[in-house]
Amino acid sequence: MNPTPTRRDFLGTMGGMTLGLACASVLRAEEPPPRKLGLALCGLGRYALNELAPALLETKHVRLVGAVTGTAAKGQALAKQHGFSEKSVYSYADMGRLADNPEIDLVYVVSPPGIHAQNTIAAFAAGKHVICEKPMANTVAECDAMIAAAQKAQRQLAIGYRLHFDPYTQELIRMAQAGELGTVKKLRGDNGFKLKSKVWRIDKKIGGGGPLMDMGIYPVHEACLAMQANPIAVVAKEHPKTRPEFFTEVEEGLDIQLEFPGGLVAEIWTSYNEGRAHFRVDGDKGWFEGGPIFTYRGLKAATSAKGALSFPPLRQQQRHMDAVAAALIAGQPVPTPGTLGRRDMVIIEGIYKSASTGQRVELKYT
Repeated sequence: MNPTPTRRDFLGTMGGMTLGLACASVLRAEEPPPRKLGLALCGLGRYALNELAPALLETKHVRLVGAVTGTAAKGQALAKQHGFSEKSVYSYADMGRLADNPEIDLVYVVSPPGIHAQNTIAAFAAGKHVICEKPMANTVAECDAMIAAAQKAQRQLAIGYRLHFDPYTQELIRMAQAGELGTVKKLRGDNGFKLKSKVWRIDKKIGGGGPLMDMGIYPVHEACLAMQANPIAVVAKEHPKTRPEFFTEVEEGLDIQLEFPGGLVAEIWTSYNEGRAHFRVDGDKGWFEGGPIFTYRGLKAATSAKGALSFPPLRQQQRHMDAVAAALIAGQPVPTPGTLGRRDMVIIEGIYKSASTGQRVELKYT
């Protein structure tokens, strides 16, 4: 597309400049606003309805135009709220019909992890780009199948790492990349909550695991951001179960050690038996501490250089979806790509292997 005319396109006289501005104004008035990408939510659970759908009322580059759900009434209610046709509400079995809907450019898979691969591959088969909520899948093998499906369809896959677009985590990334932490000497991250009812999250087939898949993935991922590196080995130990009748298939909690190049061992804790959302990294030049740091709202953090940080409230989900859509519109690689989600599943598989064997597990990413 040719750039909008500017004063440099015209003679350097006052008359030329005036004419140039007038022409530019006319051209801008005649150009239609850029088309927003159309997005369909696949899975209408609490996160989709309470966080993503409201965020899609605020996005600049993408809008909600469809839904995939096992409960048609949920999709119909969403269609009324967002002004799209009820004909754009699909069942999981009908995902192939997405190919016939040119308004849908992008599918956000928000179903449980056990069906992420199935839903993602179906969306790619229909010719759509995909955002998949984390964790990317239940296994590394499923991640590989999802990445292969994206390549075959010549579409892009992004993972829902919303904290990449939150200013508190962005400050941590900036400090790490700028060398303001120096050599990291200590790192600890905790994330968990008290799970009070039996839900799909403790069904191993559907959820893939327990709190590690749901909550522990946050400090694991944040540790990689702080270190600007991937761990080379893991050691993990499962917490004794205080509610064995409740956690029959998955862990109640885990203590995890991530060994990074250079010898640093990050301490990670996750549980479905206690509420925490804390992260701290100490280097020989500076430190970063956040708590709560992994939540949607009400985040707090401080640094050695700036003291307590304060940023205006925002929707992480809006920033995330807009960043993905903007990249797709520009024909650029998406942020938080599928390879990043696969990396985390390599770490998670290693953690579960170590917890089950009691052994240190070296991580292989290829």
